Amino acid sequence: MDTQIDPHAEQAAPRLEFAFQIRIDLGERVFFGPLARGGQQGFVAVQGGEITGPRLQGRVIPGTGGDYPYVWPDGTFEFDAHYLLEAADGTKMRLRNHGYRHGPKEVIDRLLAYEPVDPSSYYMRMTPSFEVPAGPHAWLGKTVFVGTGNRRPTYSIFRYWAVY
Repeated sequence: MDTQIDPHAEQAAPRLEFAFQIRIDLGERVFFGPLARGGQQGFVAVQGGEITGPRLQGRVIPGTGGDYPYVWPDGTFEFDAHYLLEAADGTKMRLRNHGYRHGPKEVIDRLLAYEPVDPSSYYMRMTPSFEVPAGPHAWLGKTVFVGTGNRRPTYSIFRYWAVY
């Protein structure tokens, strides 16, 4: 029996399954720079929020973290957010979100002025990871997710798909 694997064999493309969305209420935004390496550093506090969807429901626990974006010299935002979530059953978990937001200068300028902007006019994608206890939500800690973002003046909406 030949047990060698054909390196040219077809592999199925990953499929996406919508899992949930998070509405995150945002606090004051603080930025400083220019940094010695260029760009700016920021912080945005997470003040709470709601999780809805077919695979997870719950809330964002207020005061448990925020986003620490690095703003590249070209205006690209690189997200590094972490905060705690509580599922509807009371399970607590940590979310870490890494991603990017960029687009045409006039669109980004409107976002920075806290104006509502059509989310299809800019790129905002992220890859979250979860630290979860054993139990019914353990699947979050061993599943790859991709997300899209919609930045609003006082909140953001992140929609997440599980990759299978």
